[in-house]
Amino acid sequence: MRARWTACLAALLALLPQLARAQSKSELLDRLVRAYPDALSAHDDTTITWRDGTVMPVDDGVSGKSFDQMLRNASILDQMRQPYPSGPSAPPAQNVDPGRFRNEAFFKKMYGDCNTAEVRRNLVTITWLPRSWGKPVQVTRVNGVAERLKQVSAEIEALDPALRAAAFPIAGVLSCRAVADTGRMSMHGYAAAIDLNLKVSDYWLWVGKGEGKGAGKGKSIPYKNRMPREIVDIFERHGFIWGGKWYHYDTMHFEYRPELLQQ
Repeated sequence: MRARWTACLAALLALLPQLARAQSKSELLDRLVRAYPDALSAHDDTTITWRDGTVMPVDDGVSGKSFDQMLRNASILDQMRQPYPSGPSAPPAQNVDPGRFRNEAFFKKMYGDCNTAEVRRNLVTITWLPRSWGKPVQVTRVNGVAERLKQVSAEIEALDPALRAAAFPIAGVLSCRAVADTGRMSMHGYAAAIDLNLKVSDYWLWVGKGEGKGAGKGKSIPYKNRMPREIVDIFERHGFIWGGKWYHYDTMHFEYRPELLQQ
């Protein structure tokens, strides 16, 4: 128990510098517009305006949402409420999942609906780790995600082979499916996320699976991670957040969320 409290305190201390930054509604929305310049043009603190003229409310008027409510029904502002700790960080405190709150309407507008042809018409093929693995992967070109993943791939190729091995074979990019515990569309549904090598990955829902228990509600989740820090740093430099910085961790998972990495 003491070790858990120590870890929680360390995680909070790691977040304090970021909690002091850009927490007003206006500042958060400024970051959002800056992060997606090809898609968004402006905001007025209550709405965001897309470059095609579409206007979306940033808040749903529901206050005091629980963690589960924000997972399932996040507003645009909700998805930025938890600061993401770029760089080295302690294991996350309970229910600190920066980036897991996602407004589905926002991302469908951005990338399209994977249940129609909208996502597929923006797919391009890249070669992931050409020298180490060399397999074709289809990813979205929206927001320059495909080009950014090419750069990530090139930087991972320059790592020591023992580190590089965690990045292949990949477990997938495009997958039109909901997140297991929220029922909301995964970022894989927009081809804007990538899962790396399953053999060195850990996922919170796998905890206790061998005993048929799973993590379960109300139970603390022991943190696990085998993904090299060097790979995480590369992804973060190119605008991707890492699922290993979630209390409900998914250490193979990286998704393009530049608004959470801006200062």
